Amino acid sequence: MTRLAEHAVVIAGGGPTGMMLAAELTLAEIDVLVVERRANFELESARSRGLHARTIEVLDQRGIVDRFLAEGKATQVQAFAGVPLDISDFPTRHPYGMALLQSRFERILAGWLDELGVPILREREVTGFTQDDSGVDVALSDGTSLRAQYLVGCDGGRSAVRKAAGIDFAGWDPTTRWIIAEVQMEEVPEFGLRGGGGIGPAEDGRVGVTLIVPDLDRTDEPTLQDVRDALIRVDGKDYGVHSPHWISSFTDMTRQAVAYRRGRVLLAGDAAHVHAPVGGQGLNIGVQDAVNLGWKLAQVVNGRSPVSLLDTYHAERHPVAARVLQTTMAQRAVSANDERTVALRGILAELLRMDEPRKRIAGMMSGLDIHYDLGEGHPLLGRRMPDLDLVTANGPLRVFTLLHHARPVLINFGEPGGLDITPRADRVQLINATDAGAWELPVLGAVTAPTAVLIRPDGYVAWVGDGTDTGLREALRTGC
Repeated sequence: MTRLAEHAVVIAGGGPTGMMLAAELTLAEIDVLVVERRANFELESARSRGLHARTIEVLDQRGIVDRFLAEGKATQVQAFAGVPLDISDFPTRHPYGMALLQSRFERILAGWLDELGVPILREREVTGFTQDDSGVDVALSDGTSLRAQYLVGCDGGRSAVRKAAGIDFAGWDPTTRWIIAEVQMEEVPEFGLRGGGGIGPAEDGRVGVTLIVPDLDRTDEPTLQDVRDALIRVDGKDYGVHSPHWISSFTDMTRQAVAYRRGRVLLAGDAAHVHAPVGGQGLNIGVQDAVNLGWKLAQVVNGRSPVSLLDTYHAERHPVAARVLQTTMAQRAVSANDERTVALRGILAELLRMDEPRKRIAGMMSGLDIHYDLGEGHPLLGRRMPDLDLVTANGPLRVFTLLHHARPVLINFGEPGGLDITPRADRVQLINATDAGAWELPVLGAVTAPTAVLIRPDGYVAWVGDGTDTGLREALRTGC
């Protein structure tokens, strides 16, 4: 077997998760290669149709959000079981979601990777690997191989990396299958929900169709005739459907990897968790997996942190995905159209119109309420840092601007010179500042202003000052 090259990290899969991880590692000056089976960014189906607020914040943290806002449409996308959840009153610069097809998301992200100089090896797949104490030999579909210090499987729900690692994909088998398509129709149907899905407008005059189909165990690709049959089942006619742009199917299979790491092999995105697409969270938590893992893997590869730091990736991200799996199953349970379920959904809608339930569920769906367990302390600890307007000696500055290069930041709101960053002085940015706004967190509300905060590269708070530097040295050593 011909070995092509050696890299610090090889990423299997160049979708949203794989590309975001590659960018994070490149910002940390890690030698990374992406292996992607597709020749380009054409997708066989629409897949994700939008971004949630926390993902938009992540893009803002890296200074590229305007590229996505220019092509997407800012809108209220949060919903639970079809019940809209308005987050326009949430304390964030982005109190909304974004309607943006995954194909466009990938194209914009790929443009950023080109600027960063990230290499992508196309029309090849990772088929297997062997690992030893010093690295991983990665086998490719063309008979060649690569050598890497670490391999990350971002290769989807059928992940070859996960299977080769022997990591169990625990969860629940599918109960329902949907057909999904974009097609032309001679007669335009009434748009709206029905058949366990719905019919609505798509791009370029096409019609989008998402309907439940009876053949749960079917494994072959759906056809135009299947679309006709599904339409006839719900509406009694096929509307002269023709010229499909694409046709695909999906199920409500719900599974999660029991471990996100095995030795020098890690999993992220759909390779680590799959679920029904209700709520539109799959792409979003995959991108956030990448941002959590990227700086940690870079720290280990660079020798700045022990390999045990990688264990915190599973510890922090596995519970997030587990909660998403539970919420998608709950939404499926209340999405049926029998009279009893419709009555239940009506009561749920009443509850979600109340302020506290709305904020709690919307915070969860948007990703703005994520809390990593970093111990007891200030409410900010382990939560996303608000994008405050800071006043510094050099002028006004946004917090997210400080995160553009994926480096940790220590913001001191007390007397200059009172904090020592010696263990990480070559890496951590120290900013003396005052803030120009209230300290408020989604769902929790107002919190006490700290005297200092240490912000990780992923935008989460690793340490909160109370007028002393107690715990700062340890947080610098282990968390950044």
